[in-house]
Amino acid sequence: MPRTRERGFPADPEPVPVAVVDNHTHLESIADVLPPDAPVPSVAEHLGRAAAAGVDRIVQVGCDLESARWTTMLLSGAEHAAGRGSETSDPNNRMLGAAAAVVGALAIHPNEATLHAGVDEVGPDGLVPAPLPRHAASLDDAIAEIAALARSNDRVRAIGETGMDLFRTGPLGEQVQREAFRAHIALAKELGLAMQIHDRDAHAQVIDVLRADGAPERTVFHCFSGDAEMARLCAEQGWYLSFAGPVTYKANDELRAALRAVPLELVLVESDAPYLTPHPFRGRPNAPYVVAHTVRAMAEVVDRPLEDVCATVSATSEQVYGPW
Repeated sequence: MPRTRERGFPADPEPVPVAVVDNHTHLESIADVLPPDAPVPSVAEHLGRAAAAGVDRIVQVGCDLESARWTTMLLSGAEHAAGRGSETSDPNNRMLGAAAAVVGALAIHPNEATLHAGVDEVGPDGLVPAPLPRHAASLDDAIAEIAALARSNDRVRAIGETGMDLFRTGPLGEQVQREAFRAHIALAKELGLAMQIHDRDAHAQVIDVLRADGAPERTVFHCFSGDAEMARLCAEQGWYLSFAGPVTYKANDELRAALRAVPLELVLVESDAPYLTPHPFRGRPNAPYVVAHTVRAMAEVVDRPLEDVCATVSATSEQVYGPW
């Protein structure tokens, strides 16, 4: 008899010995990957489950206009007003961003940038671009709103995720993404914030822009996907590498080599929830607490005690984003 594919969240991990930070998560999107009949955890429930696993601080990332506004509301402690499950009287279903657990990052994602610019190229992924009502705003106006939101709340600690994604666009989109990336770099420098980079099939292009414009002082490659050579190049520049679930996938020996190639002091860990759930839970919904599984695997990769890895990653996270 065939096994039924498990669709729910992964099992709760054994708590890590020193609390760590989920350097990159999308709380507003977790409900979107759940089966239609599944219960939707509240923000408070996600934070509580993460804290119980030893993931006691989170960087919530809003990388389109709607999620950036949502993130700013979260950081301000406003009532839950968006997404599945918002119609509830549950007092725990508050946007708890005013609590010590959450800081934010805001940007226009590179794939969003092409839509705001009206680029309708089909990239290597073969998907036809599908603009939404929010893309009626010009790219300049969208980035201006991100800047205003970032200035409005001191719990916004990073500009991101920004960068380039050449899996989803062609030459016209590449130029739009490059210019949007440059605008975000300038904004991060102006505001003195860290920057989180999205880099998909665009390693050389992203590095070219960073070298030409000068990277912000604290630059993080979100969900690092390069090889050991690229990792060493980033380390030479003092750039931080954040590793997510793919570092645990069987085929990704090069990614594990990249993790081993850099000083632990430049390493961060993330969920990228609700995506990129680590092995052996790949294909199931991800959430911040699952970082405890990923960081445990990372400690095995670098052959260091888990307690040391967690303590170093935690300290580095506060160097990048400041205190929670």
